[in-house]
Amino acid sequence: MSKNRNAIDFNTLKRVLIIKLRHHGDVLLTSPVLQVLKNHYPHLEIDALVYTETQDMLSEHPALDQLHLIDRNWKKEGVLAQVREEVALFNNLKARSYDLVIHLTESNRGGWLCRFLNPTYAITPAWLNKTWFWKHSFTHHYPLPARLRHTVEKHLDALRHLGLQPSETERNLVLVPGKEAEQKVEQLLKEHKADNQSFIHFHPTSRWLFKCWSIEKCTQLIEDLQSRGHQVVITAAPTQAELSMVKDILAPLRQPVIDLSGQLSLKELSALTARAQCFIGMDSVPMHIAAAMGTPTVALFGPSGDQEWGPWMVPSHTLISDISCRPCGMDGCAGSKVSDCLEHISPNDALNAIEDLLIT
Repeated sequence: MSKNRNAIDFNTLKRVLIIKLRHHGDVLLTSPVLQVLKNHYPHLEIDALVYTETQDMLSEHPALDQLHLIDRNWKKEGVLAQVREEVALFNNLKARSYDLVIHLTESNRGGWLCRFLNPTYAITPAWLNKTWFWKHSFTHHYPLPARLRHTVEKHLDALRHLGLQPSETERNLVLVPGKEAEQKVEQLLKEHKADNQSFIHFHPTSRWLFKCWSIEKCTQLIEDLQSRGHQVVITAAPTQAELSMVKDILAPLRQPVIDLSGQLSLKELSALTARAQCFIGMDSVPMHIAAAMGTPTVALFGPSGDQEWGPWMVPSHTLISDISCRPCGMDGCAGSKVSDCLEHISPNDALNAIEDLLIT
């Protein structure tokens, strides 16, 4: 076997910074990178840099030493206030003296940080159409696969490129709800007379409407689950659009569900999902949270790519239609916010997938 010329000696490193400036689900899917590093090299201090709103995805991660945050609201506070915040962040990062920076997005901020932090090693995917300045801000560029590959594997490819090979058993997502969240959820379930492992968790909404099933199909699935004797807990984010959608879903029901929509933080949502028999939802962060908590998962995928974003390392069924144009990544068919490929998935398909997971 030929030697990996890109490999580095991790034993000579002390501190690593992982940068992931994206949405909640993207950040959660970086969690195996931290764990693999700590598993193989326990001496490493591992930090991460993420947006403030996504911090719950990594906070309390057992391999994490420090979590640095960028608040996108800084720009609303005026130029001077933003400069103060940015300088304070940079000084905190500089004081850590990183030996390795792993930058997992194409954000230009990562290139600038690598220039000024001056780590011994800096790695990022080999993004196309980047400038000379960008390319020379890193010591390593790892190739992106020509074929579809799960996002977790693409993140771990940064470690593989540097000579660290993750095992089959250490690539799980890691998410820690925390005691406070667990206690709140336990109390809520007691109030609603729901026991652990006795309910189906249904999260029918997404911040992106084109990823959502129709209201009628969501209602029908709940009715079908209730007719089979299943208790349903429904959740949604505390936004007007998602809460309105849940209200419309629940309005025709003759039997009540436990409605916790708009009442839970992401940590509390994690604690709830961990107690469910099964989770069902769309391609969104609650689906990734369910996988992280090891809860059997049914995921409905429309125009987004299930091979890159499907439930990771958890008993699951991914429901897709056989429409040839998916995954297109479009904002609904012709930008309509409605995805025909999702509407071809029936409530009976979802019911059968849930019950199959409950049996197995």
